[in-house]
Amino acid sequence: MIVLKAPQDQVLAALQSVAGIVERRHTLPILANVLIRKAGGQLQLTTSDLEIQIRTTAELGGDDGAFTTTVGARKLIDILRTMPADQTVSLESSQNKLVLKGGKSRFTLQTLPAEDFPLVQEAASFGPAFSVPQRTLKALLSQVSFAMAVHDIRYYLNGILFVAEGKQLSLVATDGHRLAFSSATLDVEVPRQEVILPRKTVLELQRLLSDADGGDTPPMIELQFANNQAKFNFGTMEFVTKLVEGKFPDYNRVIPKNHKNSVTLGRAPLLASLQRTAILTSDKFKGVRLNIEPGLLRIASNNAEQEEAVDELDIDYGGDSIEIGFNVTYLIDALANMGQDMVRVDLQDGNSSALVTIPEDANFKYVVMPMRI
Repeated sequence: MIVLKAPQDQVLAALQSVAGIVERRHTLPILANVLIRKAGGQLQLTTSDLEIQIRTTAELGGDDGAFTTTVGARKLIDILRTMPADQTVSLESSQNKLVLKGGKSRFTLQTLPAEDFPLVQEAASFGPAFSVPQRTLKALLSQVSFAMAVHDIRYYLNGILFVAEGKQLSLVATDGHRLAFSSATLDVEVPRQEVILPRKTVLELQRLLSDADGGDTPPMIELQFANNQAKFNFGTMEFVTKLVEGKFPDYNRVIPKNHKNSVTLGRAPLLASLQRTAILTSDKFKGVRLNIEPGLLRIASNNAEQEEAVDELDIDYGGDSIEIGFNVTYLIDALANMGQDMVRVDLQDGNSSALVTIPEDANFKYVVMPMRI
């Protein structure tokens, strides 16, 4: 049976859209495979790592009829990548193997039975579905994902908190030293739902979501949450993921209110200044010192070799003189993930967290703890 027959770029795009979660080495060999299911003229491709399952449906030619098998996902992609984009490729089944043909090339690949493929058991009941433009969700994710923890023992920090309530969708990430908050307005009202999406799911969504504007009809993503699962539908994709169990910290308590000193300055000059002074910090110690006084911001760093960097920016500021230390990476991460021209920094004193926001925009907040220098 001819399972598919289509141009290389179409086949490759469909496979790549589901293959991001496939690990090359796995305790279960079948998890390195993609489940191929043919029903009529439609082809379904499914991958899983037992916690996340991604499925796409594509029209890729071939014979009509029913057929299922699994085959090594990465191997298939690696072979397809070496072929010209406009070349027609075909995949045919023959005696428990799949034969991939393109031009004068031919590859015979081993398969594993489809019934052994461990599909993720979908939750019995999901909360109400709601939709947001893919572009909006992608932007929200990129504004907070850099603050997620990596392999933290507090496993609930290794992901992003999603809170949907009323007409508001808010995303929060923190690693205990910094916290990023971003929100957007929904078109519909939804009852309060709160879930923690795992780090791997977040990175995969960022890869898959479209940032096309789409004019009047932007590409949408539909979200549904259950107690221990989330489900996303967008374009030809269906994405099911396990959630992180645990109680996320109360982020409202962490976001400082009523700091008495505030300075608004250009994002790009501040970012450039921090990047320059970061060069003379050491790998072990990423601290920089900020001295803020009326009209002037001085950023300084030094290292074990007694080298020192000092950079100054003229600022419009008339508040207290403050000396405060920060991990420079935390400041650079936040500024590099913002697209706006101006940022506002609110400070209390040298020992309190700083709040970084965008002027006239309450939808983004970034809190960073000071460090002793």
